[in-house]
Amino acid sequence: MNRLPLRSRLTILTAAAVAVAVALAALACWLITRNELNSQMDGSLRQGQEVALRALNDNLPRGGLGRCVPSQIVGQSNQFGVNPSNVLAQLVTPDGIACPITGGGTFAVNATDRAIAAGSQQQPRSEIHTVHAAHQHTLRVYTASTNIELLDGRPLALSVARPLSDVTDPLTTLAWVLLAVAGVGVVGAASAGLWIARTGLRPVDALTQTVEHIARTEDLNVRIPVEGEDEIARLGASFNAMTAALASSRDRQQQLIADAGHELRTPLTSLRTNIELLERSEATGRALPPEDRRALLASVKAQMTELAALIGDLQELSRPDTGPNLTVVPLHDVTATALDRARLRGPDLKLISELAPWFVRGDAAALERAIVNLLDNAVKFSPPGGEIEVRLRDGLLTVRDHGPGIPAEELPHVFDRFWRSPSARSLPGSGLGLSIVARTVQQSGGEVSLAPAPAGGTLATIRLPGAPTAPPGEPSA
Repeated sequence: MNRLPLRSRLTILTAAAVAVAVALAALACWLITRNELNSQMDGSLRQGQEVALRALNDNLPRGGLGRCVPSQIVGQSNQFGVNPSNVLAQLVTPDGIACPITGGGTFAVNATDRAIAAGSQQQPRSEIHTVHAAHQHTLRVYTASTNIELLDGRPLALSVARPLSDVTDPLTTLAWVLLAVAGVGVVGAASAGLWIARTGLRPVDALTQTVEHIARTEDLNVRIPVEGEDEIARLGASFNAMTAALASSRDRQQQLIADAGHELRTPLTSLRTNIELLERSEATGRALPPEDRRALLASVKAQMTELAALIGDLQELSRPDTGPNLTVVPLHDVTATALDRARLRGPDLKLISELAPWFVRGDAAALERAIVNLLDNAVKFSPPGGEIEVRLRDGLLTVRDHGPGIPAEELPHVFDRFWRSPSARSLPGSGLGLSIVARTVQQSGGEVSLAPAPAGGTLATIRLPGAPTAPPGEPSA
């Protein structure tokens, strides 16, 4: 079943459901009709018995029936002037002799009939049962005790019967009719199910074709037309959102690769040039002046450091956006560690700090790297001997420098990957530092912004949710 197409499965299930429903309805109709016909036949037998009994009482000789033997009236009709409609009638003696009183013969007498004729205390005065006649027809028989007696005083019972075919023949016809109706219903249901499946699955076909096209061509710009608000429309909208996200992710990946290649090209070219100069000097035997050699080696070292920093930044950005395993982090301690690292990079600068306790949920290493990146920017653009002010209060971390500041038109781009302002392109850096800051802060549920500081410089602000005390029982980084 699972190997069949969805359209075929829907058609089969629809036809099967209708078939079961029609079969149950037909069976219920047949059973109700059978019970009604049996009830009507039993009622007609009782009525016929009453009519026959009244006629017998009116036409039998006074004193009773002389004797009752089958040979006495075989072949005679209306022997006693009895003509009950649609029934066969006979008198039954306690010893099982049947005397026909209408029709052309007798039908079988069983022990129940004899017991009723004898007036047995263990047997009801009347009963309906089924017997097989001599001509192989099944009869429905109603036997009841009477007040008629033979001359010798033996009581008689009166049995009336009708062919059971009066019920079974209409039921057989009804069964064939219901079977035909059920067959037509199932065929109609299968046709309707096929039409419904084709109509209902048309959007699914469109979705399937789109998915196959994307798998074949890798074209993520294809979209499915969405109509309505049903489940299929929601599926189409979700698929469109997924392909849009994949296309955006692929574009960002391609852009990252292109930007990384562009950024790597400059230090690699410079490094290659310096190494070729050193190699040529060794090959030709013309030693470089000591000052030039030292300058070349210092340049090679600086370029290697820049390459290592760029590769580290790229590794940081390549981490999944789902974020690391977050723990409780003392932000004030992380900031203090970052300040110690910043003092090594700007020994001539004055770093002023005011750190109040604040605990956040995040990655300690990533937060420290983000704060170091902010401090590196402040150190890079601060004038010699300048001041950098770092404050942490109520979850608000600010880093303020007294450098040239950031022009207003450049502020919207400061957190873009590989973006560098024209004034900073001559300075070392990869253009990824602030992107890493924004990513880390967002993973911790916070916000980051850069703005011009009053009286000049730049004010970097990080706001992280947390508390001044660590949650009880929580492990901290």
